[in-house]
Amino acid sequence: MRLPGHSGLAPGLALAAVVLILDQITKFWAERALTQFASVEVAPFFNFTLLYNPGAAFSLLADAGGWGRWLLSGIAIAAGVLITVWLARLPRDAWLTIASLGLIVGGAIGNLVDRLRIGKVVDFLDFHWAGHHWPAFNVADMAITVGAVLLIVAAFTEGEATRRS
Repeated sequence: MRLPGHSGLAPGLALAAVVLILDQITKFWAERALTQFASVEVAPFFNFTLLYNPGAAFSLLADAGGWGRWLLSGIAIAAGVLITVWLARLPRDAWLTIASLGLIVGGAIGNLVDRLRIGKVVDFLDFHWAGHHWPAFNVADMAITVGAVLLIVAAFTEGEATRRS
């Protein structure tokens, strides 16, 4: 374990906090400004559409009932703890890994807040083309996805010592 000032913990958690705040502000706005299932066209390929997802990405476990909510919440909590430990072990110069983990944990906590607050996740970003819609998502989902891609890039670009952390 590294000293707090020399690890990736502070910058990683700071980024996670920014993601969490942006995610919750945008969801707060969506729930107040939009009506469920009613699309507001922003561009020919993009709508704001308020939806509630009781499952995970692509509505995985959406029909699982109450246990799915608690399973997904438990997974998010466990992932958050593991990522926090990982951040504490990273050297501060492993900035790409730190950023990727900060994005992932911030997004996971953002969706966890929704699950604990209302039992489902608020989604409102709706991209579509030629009548085909991508599953609606939110800022937390974007952060998790970008974080996962950056983590893969970091695995190939940052040193062996970073990967062993």
